[in-house]
Amino acid sequence: MIYAFLANGFEETEAIAPIDLLRRSGKTVVTVGVGDNIITGSHGIPVVTDTIAQEAPLTDELEMIILPGGMPGTLNLEKSDYIQAAIDYCVANNKYIGAICAAPSILGHKGLLNGKKVVCYEGFETQLEGAVIADTSVAEDGIFITARGAGVAVDFGLKLVEKAVSKAESDRQRRAILCD
Repeated sequence: MIYAFLANGFEETEAIAPIDLLRRSGKTVVTVGVGDNIITGSHGIPVVTDTIAQEAPLTDELEMIILPGGMPGTLNLEKSDYIQAAIDYCVANNKYIGAICAAPSILGHKGLLNGKKVVCYEGFETQLEGAVIADTSVAEDGIFITARGAGVAVDFGLKLVEKAVSKAESDRQRRAILCD
């Protein structure tokens, strides 16, 4: 099971593209609202989530979490005690954490990126404490999968599919959606 966390002000493309690709690949992705089950994205698109944070258990069934960026979505994610606990759980249990755009800053503020190869939205590099900034659209280092922003949301989603399912499935999905 994969949790995709949505907080008011999230970047819609950065959340929906990975959710869609993972579900196409047969993964159970649960959208989790932070604060409510109707969350409005940074461009005014409301999304009804599958559940809310207080009702989403952190158990062995959890394989990965996804932190979309956007403003003030990233700030709303970061100030959530539940999100902080979910990140800690993933780190302690070697579960993947996908973060895109501004969201890698949450990991940087926690001191989790020391020596890790990561990327983020332009201008947030200084918030990735101790990280090695990669010159790619999507970066993977251990349990951390990061991406620059909405323009690479499909590539980010395909990398998450690769980690959650397989490289072959990621390649299959890339062909299926005509992504060159």
